[in-house]
Amino acid sequence: MIMRNTLVLFLLGGLIISSCSTDKVDGTSPDAILGTWDLTALDIDQQTASDEEEFGQVILSELSAENCYLVSLTFNQDSSLITEDASNYLEIGVNAGGTGLEVPCPSQRDTETTTYTYADGVLTFVDENQATVSLNVTIDGRTMIISAQELDVENFNAGGELIFSKR
Repeated sequence: MIMRNTLVLFLLGGLIISSCSTDKVDGTSPDAILGTWDLTALDIDQQTASDEEEFGQVILSELSAENCYLVSLTFNQDSSLITEDASNYLEIGVNAGGTGLEVPCPSQRDTETTTYTYADGVLTFVDENQATVSLNVTIDGRTMIISAQELDVENFNAGGELIFSKR
């Protein structure tokens, strides 16, 4: 009797678990972009990358390893976009041993709020110059990819793709 009850509970548990949806949002759905996204990497073609692109990749890698994010984008349900940008406050030096870069996390950030739309993989927003900007965006789960040249973040706009991770 106990064995049969255990089997029934096991089967019911499996049925309940398998009937739950995963609530996975398609990357082109307007809801896919909601939340805060931190710039974590610059993806470049190592064979053709310029020195500026390679330098930007190293800087972002160093800062991300310290949980320091130069750019954070927060997309809210009310269509507001809050941008926090510390790229203008980078202080790059050589470490004490002279063997590599020293890139401290900037403590100062510029913050801007604007409006946005996101549909079918296209992000449109109004920039600080009141110009409308439209960018192709790829969202796959918790990763968002935007062309570095299109987004035009200071010091990281030579080429490649900016990789953002969702908090």
